[in-house]
Amino acid sequence: MDDPLAGAAHYPSTIAEPLEHELVVKKSRFIAHVAPARTTDEADAVIAAVRKQYWDARHHCVALIVGTHAGQQRSSDGGEPSGTAGVPMLEVLRRRDLTDLVAVVARYFGGVKLGAGGLVRAYSGAVSEALDLATVVRRTPAVRVAIEVPHQDAGRLQGVLREWADSRDAQLDDVTYAASATISLLVAPGRLGDLDASLAAASAGRLTAVRGETVVMES
Repeated sequence: MDDPLAGAAHYPSTIAEPLEHELVVKKSRFIAHVAPARTTDEADAVIAAVRKQYWDARHHCVALIVGTHAGQQRSSDGGEPSGTAGVPMLEVLRRRDLTDLVAVVARYFGGVKLGAGGLVRAYSGAVSEALDLATVVRRTPAVRVAIEVPHQDAGRLQGVLREWADSRDAQLDDVTYAASATISLLVAPGRLGDLDASLAAASAGRLTAVRGETVVMES
């Protein structure tokens, strides 16, 4: 069966960790919480936690996108007029090409009505400003390769491969020890030829990189 990731050239990014940001508009407080969530269950847990923390807020509005290719998307206006909160928040996530995250905005009404346009700007602005503070995690396709190395050469080759990976946006993934040492790397498909050449030079042509599955690499 073909690897569904093998032909993909681009994946949406995500964020590294949860964060919170508050926006005040005409005395209304918009507290935006954005967090990584790889499944809808994880997203629902974040939503429940924010609702519990800000239990006395008048509205809890939600937007989420999950899936490697942003395949699952959902939003909720949380009691605000239809289309003024959840969808504008979701559009911010889409425009920034993000996935596997959830945004929840708790609103404390300040006594001044903002109108539909004002609500759209406030909810989208709160999420956008929160994401401005986030650390973005890029996702790219990579091939997992394994290199079997004699124990006596493992330390030297590991150093060579780590230096190679650091200069080429690859990642040293794992090292396991059995009858020999096996060094695993995540390598962009276009860098495989470069890896082969560097490995041949470092081992006098004795070692080869065995290709494995195509995965998503985060950096």
